[in-house]
Amino acid sequence: MRIFLLSFLLVSLTWTTVSAQVLEPVKWSTSVEKISDTEFDLISRATIDRGWHLYSQDVPEDGPIPTTFTYDTGANAELMGNTLEEEGRTVHDPVFNMRIKFFDDAAEFRQRITLLNKELSIVKGEVEFMVCDDMRCLPPSYIDLNFDLTKAKSSAGTDTAASENSSTFNFQEPVMIDSDKEVIVTEREEKEAENSGLWTIFILGMGAGLIALFTPCVFPLIPMTVSFFTKQSQNKAEGVKNAIIYGLCIIVIYVILGTGVVAIFGASAINEFSTSVTFNLLFFFILVIFAVSFLGAFEIMLPQSWANKIDSKAGKGGYTGIFFMALALAIVSFSCTGPFVGNIIVLSATKGGLAPMIGMLGFSIALALPFGLFAAFPGWLNSLPKSGGWLNTVKVVLGFLELAFAFKFLSQADLVLQLHFLEREVFIAIWIAIFGALAFYLFGKIKLPHDSPLTHISVGRLSLGLLVLSFTIYMIPGLWGAPLNLISAFPPPLDYSESPYGVGNSKTGGGFSSGDAQVLPDGGHLLAPHQILAFNDYDKGMAYAKEVGKPVMLDFTGWACVNCRRMEQNVWPNDQVLNILKNEVVLISLYVDDKRKLEDDEIVESQLRPGKQLKYIGQKWSEFQTIRYKTNTQPFYVLIGHDEENLNDPVGYTPNAQEYLEWMREGVGAYEK
Repeated sequence: MRIFLLSFLLVSLTWTTVSAQVLEPVKWSTSVEKISDTEFDLISRATIDRGWHLYSQDVPEDGPIPTTFTYDTGANAELMGNTLEEEGRTVHDPVFNMRIKFFDDAAEFRQRITLLNKELSIVKGEVEFMVCDDMRCLPPSYIDLNFDLTKAKSSAGTDTAASENSSTFNFQEPVMIDSDKEVIVTEREEKEAENSGLWTIFILGMGAGLIALFTPCVFPLIPMTVSFFTKQSQNKAEGVKNAIIYGLCIIVIYVILGTGVVAIFGASAINEFSTSVTFNLLFFFILVIFAVSFLGAFEIMLPQSWANKIDSKAGKGGYTGIFFMALALAIVSFSCTGPFVGNIIVLSATKGGLAPMIGMLGFSIALALPFGLFAAFPGWLNSLPKSGGWLNTVKVVLGFLELAFAFKFLSQADLVLQLHFLEREVFIAIWIAIFGALAFYLFGKIKLPHDSPLTHISVGRLSLGLLVLSFTIYMIPGLWGAPLNLISAFPPPLDYSESPYGVGNSKTGGGFSSGDAQVLPDGGHLLAPHQILAFNDYDKGMAYAKEVGKPVMLDFTGWACVNCRRMEQNVWPNDQVLNILKNEVVLISLYVDDKRKLEDDEIVESQLRPGKQLKYIGQKWSEFQTIRYKTNTQPFYVLIGHDEENLNDPVGYTPNAQEYLEWMREGVGAYEK
């Protein structure tokens, strides 16, 4: 499972209700820096409350609302290039499925202008921006900016914040970031996620090492090597010491390998590899090669000359000889351990930093541990199973798993490029074929090149075959839209499919047909993939609620609201919650960042910002929420009756489905009374 999921869970473990308050987590100030008699830098500085994030000027399409500057210079001045911004932070967001750049604490933006009219003294501008924290987002805000050229300070001066910041910050042209995945977290949570991710890499590395022990290249060497140390040593204590040193040398060799990867590519570059389309495709091909090797098509081996040279030095004796014995093990067993090492490096790349070293440490500890233990307790060697055809079976099973996992990387590249070659149904069909073939192999119906003759099926092999067959059958409903929660981190999302409702499904539930729009009430539409009847217009939704005699749930949301999507993806699919949404309430979703323009007769002056007009649908709903409910955060849910009075206290981001269900039942129950 990809590591970014752990970060996602850390963000989602908190529950809160939203108190009625209008938040303004960003404060803007302006200054002007004089470059020459005709050139000036217009400086906009944002001071951001702790825990909130201001988005960059450039985010991928379908992401959050970017920060946007407009300047009213008319014919009096000319803009020189684009508005520059600081480096900021770039992270992954699993909901938007892209890498997003944002700013914490403070951000400074610079726009250079050239005066065409030296009499110009004031330049007016406006900034549109969006901010989010870990539980809510605010609708897009519009702030007027005024730049007084008469108060400009020289760029050589040191008495202004602008001058100081010009040497402190690294300003750059905003660059569009390629889409991919990860999560937005606070600094503290990001550190926790990093530590948790490294521990996970370490544990996965140990797991890979333990599995590698049961491959044909490693397992037979355990009793041979331990017997060598115990017989060649003058006493048991010396044999145990030499075996432990041998194990430590194995650890050193593999950690050096992980260190080399970090040193060659750089700690930060490794993570960039994992988010690149090119490297996702490369990882796909590498894993396919490893899988085909494990299935028996060929052996991945290092040059035989390497093994011969190392083996000749292993006979020198002493600590040097022990080290070269460990190095010989690493080279000789590479045909089996190589794919494991490669997988750990690939998986570590999704984390970046020191993860390759940590992964190799876990792998090598697991690989080295038996040599020390069996040297200390040689009697345990008698309990080891004998080598045989079952070792090759282990390799083949791992080959099938490698092949299945490889398609996750191919899917990742397809998602980023939006090619729609590997949509959800195709991905699931491929996994059904792979695991179905694995089940047939375990039942002895498929034989591969290095398999021993199979006269009977052991109980263990039969049990594993039944488990794999059950898993294969479990995946089949995924072709018809089943969520497949057990593997939700692997296939593309539900909406990245040939049909959001599943293959061959034309019905959307709730008594409505997806192909017959006339049965839907005026203003209603079906919200995929949950098939909920929803309205985006308050008046039409209220009219329908009165007609059918149901309470209303107002859903103040946004297209770019991260936690709104989390609620819809993780809480709304709960059977009982979904039943209420579809059958017991009328859902009115009001998007506060809807950038469609209002009709001319609907444009009115803002009550919150006198002198400004509400031109967009999102501005209308944002102001409606702020005035009526004294809050401007999303998501924000309100249950109301036909008199438009609250049935219970509104709530905000509530990731606990049971708590959200209890809130819904309370409101619906109040309406029924």
